[in-house]
Amino acid sequence: MPRSTLSLRRVVELLPDGVTDAALEEMLFSSKAEIERRVGDELELSVTPDRLDLLSEGGLALALQGMFGAASGLPPIRRAHATVRAWSFEVDASVDPMRPCIAGARVRAPAGHPLDAGLLAEAVRFQEILHATVGRERRAMSLGIYPTRRIAPPVRYAVEEIASVRFVPLRGGSEVSGPEFFANDPMAARYGPLGSGGGRCLTLRDAGGRLLSLPPILNSHDAGEAGPGDRELLLEATGTRSRAVREGLRLLLVVFSARGWSVAPIPALRAGSEPADGSPIVAPTEIELPSALLEQIAGTSLERSEVVRMLGRARLGARTVRHGFRVSAPPWRPDLLAPVDLAEEVVLARGVRPEDGVVPSTPTRGRRRAETVFRRRVATLLLGLGLAQPHTPLLVSEASVARLDGAAPIRLRNPVSSEFSHLRDRLLLSHVEVLAHNTRRGYPQRFAEVAPVVVRNPAAESGGETRYHAGTIVAQDSAGFADAAALVEYVLGELDVGAVREPAELPGTIAGRAARARVAGEVVAEMGEVHPRVLAEIGVPVPTAWAELDLTALWPLVARRDTA
Repeated sequence: MPRSTLSLRRVVELLPDGVTDAALEEMLFSSKAEIERRVGDELELSVTPDRLDLLSEGGLALALQGMFGAASGLPPIRRAHATVRAWSFEVDASVDPMRPCIAGARVRAPAGHPLDAGLLAEAVRFQEILHATVGRERRAMSLGIYPTRRIAPPVRYAVEEIASVRFVPLRGGSEVSGPEFFANDPMAARYGPLGSGGGRCLTLRDAGGRLLSLPPILNSHDAGEAGPGDRELLLEATGTRSRAVREGLRLLLVVFSARGWSVAPIPALRAGSEPADGSPIVAPTEIELPSALLEQIAGTSLERSEVVRMLGRARLGARTVRHGFRVSAPPWRPDLLAPVDLAEEVVLARGVRPEDGVVPSTPTRGRRRAETVFRRRVATLLLGLGLAQPHTPLLVSEASVARLDGAAPIRLRNPVSSEFSHLRDRLLLSHVEVLAHNTRRGYPQRFAEVAPVVVRNPAAESGGETRYHAGTIVAQDSAGFADAAALVEYVLGELDVGAVREPAELPGTIAGRAARARVAGEVVAEMGEVHPRVLAEIGVPVPTAWAELDLTALWPLVARRDTA
């Protein structure tokens, strides 16, 4: 889990007087943060990946204020007033192939409380945590912090020839040329490929031509080094993904908002495009929480006033609407995306206590659900046919999907890599991969698996529905459609289910040698011969038969008959 070492003193100074160490540890135990170590003023904290805001002193203090009852509801986000100078980012089209996204905001200190060493250290430390997590080591997103007193707006974001760049690097002592910097500086060695290519590099310059930074590598010493006493800062984020850029910048805002700094978003201007005013950066996220969903997840009905109070304790704004609640989340809570996330906040704020458990009246043991027993029965049937049992992940690669013409599984919005980019909607996607990985083994190859898939379902909250399939593959010289059909008939016969078979065109199969099986009009199985083009691509030299049964569709039929 992500972790950081915080200053306990800086956290406590934002909390009510009299908070004891024991009370602090108890509150954190019921949250998504955990104390790993405490030495003097140093508090080493680990959090779940969805609560990165708790790894800053300001973010942790805001959450604890709600837990201790010192504050309630949405933390105030003060808006900075306009300045004489018009702030904007002028985005040149040359950045598009390399790192097209940019967002920013000005933050201004409250009267009498300019930037101090502690706040600067907190911001820089949290910035590096965001680089490693949201930014994926700066590949998807990187952040910059600059003193506005040294900058003449607007700021231009563009690509320049490395040979034309000269600047004093942050914490550097003398001016260097671009080629010298990229050849010798350790930061350029580590991050240079992310912001340069073909003898050119990304730059941020102000209206006077002063270099602010080479994103995502390093700030300049002249205009890119903030220090104690600064009253206004420019925060910027650049990256390859707009979502990561927004998320990183919004998380960084919590450091300053918790100390009463005001915020003003900076618009990004592109030639030929509508100007983006940046307002979503500071705007709260609005989500509706249906009462029925909350009751289902919490396992009990809750008074509306109690729900509003619990959400306020979680530092969320809430008001009642006709079918539930309208909830406002601060910009630094990107983990709150759907109603189920809000229900979790209510449960956590209410507290999950051991005494809430109910002791069973009889000492009976738990047992497997009837549907699970049914699935295991099918797996045993397939094992009895001599079919090996592979174990394959739910996520499949872009290459697997591309092999099966017509396949349309759900694609992840933000995949870790192209190897795990889609949620399979049929086991065939995974089983073709199994064949590809075992081309050095002899044939025949016969295997079967009972495992989950995710199919599209617009009625579901997530847009997808998890179902269980039983998939079989037979790869041997004599394999054909008859083998696939026989496997389906055998399993359905053992379950005492009669089905009607009809021709079908299925992804990855030979036209005219594939079919579906239906019971009462509902598809319960698909089968066919894998197309030679697919087999040639993965290096399989023998014909291959495939069959797949939808156990989620079959279970209601079997359950009704067995319990009638």
